[in-house]
Amino acid sequence: MGLIISLIIGGIAGWIAGKIMNNEGGVVRNVILGIIGGIVGNAVLGLIGISGSGFIGNIVVSAIGSCIVIWLVNAIVKKR
Repeated sequence: MGLIISLIIGGIAGWIAGKIMNNEGGVVRNVILGIIGGIVGNAVLGLIGISGSGFIGNIVVSAIGSCIVIWLVNAIVKKR
């Protein structure tokens, strides 16, 4: 059950991050980046002592991580 909740949170966070970053990628791409961003957000914010608690807190942390991932992907793609 925890995996399903994590995927849902990552999907919502990816969609939110796509809107924040004004990303031209599709919804599926943003959801995938959101799932990856959840991992990145927990790692990066965990290093500075910030963690999300509850459903909303986890979405915020995952959205921040998703913004980082979207920014990195866009930076790599634009270099090509």
